[in-house]
Amino acid sequence: MFNPVQTLHEMLGNRSLRTKLTPCLVLLILEVLFDVADSVSQAEVNNHLELGKQFLAKGQLADALSHYHSAVEGDPNNYLTYFKRGTVYLALGKARNALSDLDKVLDLKPDFAAARMSRGNVHLKLAKYDLAQLDFYNVLSSDPYNEEANELLRRIEPTTEKKRLADYYYGNDDYPSAIQLLSEVIEISPWAPELYELRSEMHMENSDVLSAVSDIKAATKLQADNVDGYYKLSSLLYQQGQASEALKYIRECLKLDPEHKDCFPFYKKIKKVEKLLTEAENYIEAKNFVECIEAGNKALKQERDVRMIIYNAKRILCTCYSNDEQTSEAVRMCSDALDINQDPGVYCDRAEAYIQSELYDDAIRDFKSALDIDPNFERAKEGQQKAQKLQQQSERRDYYKILEVKKTATKKEIVKAYRKMAQKWHPDNYQNDEKMKKIAEKKFIDIAAAKEVLTDDEKRRQFDNGEDPLDPESGKGGMPNFHNFHSFQSFHGSPFQFRFHFN
Repeated sequence: MFNPVQTLHEMLGNRSLRTKLTPCLVLLILEVLFDVADSVSQAEVNNHLELGKQFLAKGQLADALSHYHSAVEGDPNNYLTYFKRGTVYLALGKARNALSDLDKVLDLKPDFAAARMSRGNVHLKLAKYDLAQLDFYNVLSSDPYNEEANELLRRIEPTTEKKRLADYYYGNDDYPSAIQLLSEVIEISPWAPELYELRSEMHMENSDVLSAVSDIKAATKLQADNVDGYYKLSSLLYQQGQASEALKYIRECLKLDPEHKDCFPFYKKIKKVEKLLTEAENYIEAKNFVECIEAGNKALKQERDVRMIIYNAKRILCTCYSNDEQTSEAVRMCSDALDINQDPGVYCDRAEAYIQSELYDDAIRDFKSALDIDPNFERAKEGQQKAQKLQQQSERRDYYKILEVKKTATKKEIVKAYRKMAQKWHPDNYQNDEKMKKIAEKKFIDIAAAKEVLTDDEKRRQFDNGEDPLDPESGKGGMPNFHNFHSFQSFHGSPFQFRFHFN
């Protein structure tokens, strides 16, 4: 910006020019320079005002505000400039900044009715009813038929009465009535953080923690320097098991007061627990269940009191132990978690652990419990069907057990086990024992069936999903193919010759 004093100083720095300047000439030059400076400054102010207007019309409020800031700096005695900036503040929801500008407007021009009307409206929304009433009366003193002023004035008395009744019901432990009335007050005064804080206390007394959290969030948005509000919000979120959210808000507290006696120690505690729980969740995503178990157990050691944090740690451990096939630990952790919170996902994790132990009735019961909570939970639907098929399968043949191999056995291991079992239970081995021969014939058929299913990728997949592909009732198969039995070599190198006898 043009500076007349600096310009004169530069002129005086010129020796040849300085010798020609008389005191009167210096004063004349200064007067001219200040006139030029004023004209340049006003041109810049007008430019900022015009740009601010254009950005405001486009809804680019931050840009508009920036130009109105510059306009106010350039012309700090122009009441319209403050009024325009106050309008932008209101559009941004910054009531206290807007109020400051409106106060300045009315200091400069007390009879500006539009500014007084706006200020009265702001006071009303901030629950400053006496000040709002005073502004509306002032408007009506010069304009008795102002519809907006009369309408807003009529709202004040019933709103203050509702607030009084809300306090009364709250004091008499009638929380639903108090909440209902205070909610009606907040509809008229939505910019008053103290009303949200009061309603959050009512919600807490009414055992509605989620609503209390919502109200405290609203209060902190309305009052950015609300240190106690951030601490309270962080504490409630942590109690609800939301460690990451709690950490975010406790950091807001520390931004305002780095040495806060409550926020600082609480921050150190949350940070450790949140880090471990987040690591454990990431290990689940990476299918690194061993590391997940380690992180989850460390989190449990860090937090021994807050039930929902303990629940989250045990929920995570339930998942990881189940996926790591540590069945007994999985069932224990899942059961502990379910004692705290009935979650359908945890029921499904415990059901999977029961399936690993072949406790199909327990698995079916847990999947049903999950569906009772969420009838549309696809994982529980699919799991229940799988458990029911496996239960039916368990009542028939288990091809893995027949060949005495693990469910993770390779095709090579299955063929090797088949040969060993076929040699052991070939009926020709029991020619002199009719009773054992009948047993061997049955076992030999099962061994052949097991080999046929477990060496065929599609049939094995069906079996692992609870279907028996060789069960005639399934419509997907029948008796196994025994063409390779006759080429099976005995321990002495000659082919077995036998016929099955069914009585």
